[in-house]
Amino acid sequence: MMERYSRQILFSPIGEEGQKKLLKSHVLIVGAGALGCASAEMLARAGIGKITIIDRDYVDWSNLGRQQLYTEEDAKQKLPKAVAAKKHLQEINSNISIEAIVGDFSIDFIEHVKDVDLIIDGTDNFETRFFINDLAMKHEIPWIYGAVVRSYGMTVSIIPKQTPCLHCMLQAIPSDGMTCDTVGVISPAVQIVASYQTAEALKYLVSGEVSKQLVSFDVWTREHSAVDMTKLKKADCPSCGHHPTYPYLSVENGLKTAVLCGRNTVQIRPQQKQKISLSEITNRLRPIVKDLKGNAYLISFQADDFRVVLFQDGRALIHGTKEEEKAKAIYQRYFGA
Repeated sequence: MMERYSRQILFSPIGEEGQKKLLKSHVLIVGAGALGCASAEMLARAGIGKITIIDRDYVDWSNLGRQQLYTEEDAKQKLPKAVAAKKHLQEINSNISIEAIVGDFSIDFIEHVKDVDLIIDGTDNFETRFFINDLAMKHEIPWIYGAVVRSYGMTVSIIPKQTPCLHCMLQAIPSDGMTCDTVGVISPAVQIVASYQTAEALKYLVSGEVSKQLVSFDVWTREHSAVDMTKLKKADCPSCGHHPTYPYLSVENGLKTAVLCGRNTVQIRPQQKQKISLSEITNRLRPIVKDLKGNAYLISFQADDFRVVLFQDGRALIHGTKEEEKAKAIYQRYFGA
């Protein structure tokens, strides 16, 4: 089996012993969009022993220009991204373990981080990133932040007790509200960020070392910068300081709503994780909704001016609005929760 990694083993910082470490490693990728796809493929080809992918969305046509794992057939079937990613990754490397989880990365999935060696950020919003950060700090799991929009990207490695965490660096990381859904993104920028993230992941898993710099670039203008972040570590940080409270791990009651980053869509998530019968709901909805479609993981239908997608865990995406109360009313109308 080592023959397939022969060229990587010839790279002296990895070598045969390093490859053995990679084959015993477990990496969690949160988000299977553009960055998550690219990192997942490189890590699978590198021989990471186990890759767990968590994603809340499904494949649509707008993803195909930059999310390299997916195909037109995935978009036609509206396959959950985690499921489609697992399928294609297993075709790339059948010797490793791939776990696909369709859901919102939340406190419900705390058990999935217990044996994780490293977390890759493939998300598109700071709410999830701050949750990852607090979870990583509490359980002392390294994670690698990444962001990309237009032709610009950045990445930094965050190691508990060694580097500043995302909370410490909040003022140093720009967040101007731009997303790929509002101002676009080009694939080369995605690949560069994912390459930095994957290289840092391999480096850490093999040697325990990472760069202490935040790297940013614009691939269109060929601008590049690297800034040492070590001085930003704060002793009173609520996420990684001397007396951490992990503020982003708090649990709220009732239906939780979130406007998806840059999209005219609201996600509704029940407080309690559940598994519902999509077939029963399909039979109930068939006489009262239009364009009802589904697969083993989700159903979708048209409700007036809104497209509703319901997942097996009870989550729903309400396309066509950014108003959370309106989305919640639609959810309650059709699913009675």
